[in-house]
Parts: sequence; structure tokens; C-alpha cells
Amino acid sequence: MIEIRFHGRGGQGTVVASKILADALAQEDNYVQAYPEFGVERRGSPVVAFIRIDSKPIYDKSRIYAPDHVVVVDPTLVEAIDVTEGLKDGGWIIINSDKKPGEFAFPSKFKVATVNATEIAVRNKLGSLAAPIVNTAIVGVVTRILGLTKLDSLLKAVGDAISIKPENNKTAASEAYEQAGDYC
Repeated sequence: MIEIRFHGRGGQGTVVASKILADALAQEDNYVQAYPEFGVERRGSPVVAFIRIDSKPIYDKSRIYAPDHVVVVDPTLVEAIDVTEGLKDGGWIIINSDKKPGEFAFPSKFKVATVNATEIAVRNKLGSLAAPIVNTAIVGVVTRILGLTKLDSLLKAVGDAISIKPENNKTAASEAYEQAGDYC
């Protein structure tokens, strides 16, 4: 079983990102769970979402305490909370940031990748300049780095889940996917 934890803030599309990735994985005959954990439910508040992936049915419905990988949608959370809490050795930390991976002071037992999903979202007119919606760019990078699903499955899941500017969202996911090798 593979377990992924997403960290973000309300309004950035963190929960939708986890759902899109789960839908893409389910298209390829995986068993998946995707569910959020909210604190104070308002825009800007920290949000955590979880995904479990397996080749057989998943019966565990608990919170994920020891994820294989972590995705950080809002880079300010890196300083605010311990995003590596419980992260397994060798796990990826994928961060929406314009910084290079080496600029983060994570232990060497983790692999770090960064993507400027904010820039990709703004370029594709997703959300506003003040509050870009970065979820589809994030899942594009996650898909490429973790290699859990195909780009075609991801793009179908994006189209199924996103009704506002679906083509822009697919473009953002594709751009991030194609550039993912540059982020490690």
C-alpha cells in the first residue's frame, strides 16, 4: 500500500487535488481512498488530505500517520508545521515553491522536489493573481515524480472533476508533468 499526505490551505484546491489523483489511479484498476481532514473550515486555514493506493481492497479508514510521500501545496506550511512528521525514509516531499530543492533543510533521508505550481496556475489563468488555484499543476508533478498513474488517466480525471476552465487545468497538469524532471 502507498500512502500520501497533502498539506495545503483552504481555497487552494488541496482536497480536490487528492480527489483528482485518486480518480486517475482508480481508472487504472487500483483501489484508492481519498479523504480530507479539516481544522477550522475557512479559506486560508490549514487543510490535510490523504490518499491510500493498493492493488487490493483497503479497509483501513484511519488517518495516515506514516505516509510514504508528502505533497505541500502551500510552501508557508514548511515553516509553520512539521510536514515530515511520520514520513518514511526515502519518501518524496513535493513542494509548490519557486525555490530549488536544495534550499530546503530537510534530512537527507528524504527526497525533495519543487515546482512553481503558482506560476503555472497564473499562466493558465486558474484562480486569480492573488489566489491562484494550483491543484492541477501539483497533481501533474506528483503523477510524474511518483509514477503512480499515466498522464492520460490524470487528464481524464482533471476533465471529469473540473468544470471551470477544464482545458486550462489540463494544460497546467500537462506542463507540470512535462517539466517535473527539472524540479528534482
